[in-house]
Amino acid sequence: MMEPLMIALAFAAGFAVQLVKLPPLIGFLAAGFALNALGYERTAALDTIANLGVTLLLFTIGLKLDIKTLLKTEVWASASLHIVGSTLLLASVLFVLKLLGLAMATELGWTAMVLLGFALSFSSTVFAVKVLEDRSELGSLYGRIAIGILVMQDVFAVIFLSASSGQLPSPWALCLVLLWPAAKLMKVALDRVGHGDLQVLYGAFLSLVVGYSLFEAVGVKGDLGALIVGMLLASHPATAGLAKSLFHLKELFLVGFFLSVGLGALPDLTMVVMAGLLLMVLPLKSALYYLVLMRFGLRTRTGVLSTLALTNYSEFGLIVAAIAAAAGWLSPEWLVVISLALAASFVLAAPLNAASEALYARYKMPLSRMEGQTLLAADQPIRLGEVDAVVLGMGQIGSGAYHRLIETHGLRVLGVDNDPDKLSAHQAAGRRVIEGDAVDSDFWDKLVVSGHLKLVLLAMPSHAGNLYALQQLKHRAFAGRIAAIVKYSDEQEPLRALGADAVFHVADEAGTAFADDAVAGVDDSRTVQGA
Repeated sequence: MMEPLMIALAFAAGFAVQLVKLPPLIGFLAAGFALNALGYERTAALDTIANLGVTLLLFTIGLKLDIKTLLKTEVWASASLHIVGSTLLLASVLFVLKLLGLAMATELGWTAMVLLGFALSFSSTVFAVKVLEDRSELGSLYGRIAIGILVMQDVFAVIFLSASSGQLPSPWALCLVLLWPAAKLMKVALDRVGHGDLQVLYGAFLSLVVGYSLFEAVGVKGDLGALIVGMLLASHPATAGLAKSLFHLKELFLVGFFLSVGLGALPDLTMVVMAGLLLMVLPLKSALYYLVLMRFGLRTRTGVLSTLALTNYSEFGLIVAAIAAAAGWLSPEWLVVISLALAASFVLAAPLNAASEALYARYKMPLSRMEGQTLLAADQPIRLGEVDAVVLGMGQIGSGAYHRLIETHGLRVLGVDNDPDKLSAHQAAGRRVIEGDAVDSDFWDKLVVSGHLKLVLLAMPSHAGNLYALQQLKHRAFAGRIAAIVKYSDEQEPLRALGADAVFHVADEAGTAFADDAVAGVDDSRTVQGA
């Protein structure tokens, strides 16, 4: 069991870091270093917790593996080219540092340099998902490309984790192919466990027993087993709920992993200097991302925002380095260096991503020289056509508004959303929808609006996105009516101040409609009884 002081310091450091809008894992690493300075050492219990965190992380990654996305050329080819190029680039930098006689670099052989280059070539899934969630752009094109590349990197890492065991699997490992038909039974059980504590326990059973323990028993890396079992379930609609139910459990156990890294060794001046040098190399890794991505028909903005979301070092790379250190391929001191570089990269990447649109606008002209003449179909200009109303954001509220405008008011309506899964469902239902990202400045630059358009509904889940869309409409002197939704009362005034004609509070409107329907039912029953 973790010592009370470990828990207290981890919470205090993580909370302090979150207050300055940085990922809490930076605080957890710092807490590990502080505990090390106080004389604490890693324990078997802490190592078990850390291993559980890594296993659950891989299982939840497997649950989100969309094979169709990974098979797209701009994803798998970009990820493959970048990880090879970045590994060689970073290994070459370490070789130069070795030639210059830097203390930690002089001890490195070619194997160690390539391993370090491989670990540092990864970008952080945790950081990228956080950035995309805050911007409500997980479903956008650049968001899907960034997440797809990160998942491919995770696959490469798991292959490494599997190969690092150095042992041949048991002949019984051939029986693992039976998991493919067994996945049907696992999916049936997933339907039956519901959404409470039994779902959490079922997820733990699948990842730790069916995945980790079963694979270890036949001589295959358990981490790989957790990922594969997750992948077998990925197509099931309930996996999103399963991943969500395991999220906090996984995050809690990963705290143990970050603490264990900090407890491994204390940073000295040499380690701090080496971490600083690795941070200086990060722009080269970032530039390589942009060069690779732009070879696959992306617009400048898509390439820039994808690159910025990936401009960091990865906690998964730290896991890879930890495995290499446990195998004796790297000295434990390099784990400290990588953890320092990881934390510093987050500190650098946070303001960069916050200012991503401003950076794109400023450097659009020179960067656009690398844009190809033929763009991806998903990155083509958007034309609205002959429509009376446009609904930006086709979630539950936007879909209801779309249906109402057609059925009750007889308008020609077009829905716009950046999530292809939502669009497929709407298209299957016969609705007129197109893919578009309303927080993309190029969306507005390339928009072709007909003179018939008289109403725009801002129904995106992000308040910042609705504000941005309203600013763009007013900037282009749109003369029609604009209505918007908000989740919180304090979001209404900024929209009205920018010129929204109508602003609707989601909770208030839902409550009003709920009460009206309920009362209407009572009135109807009374009418029947009176008759």
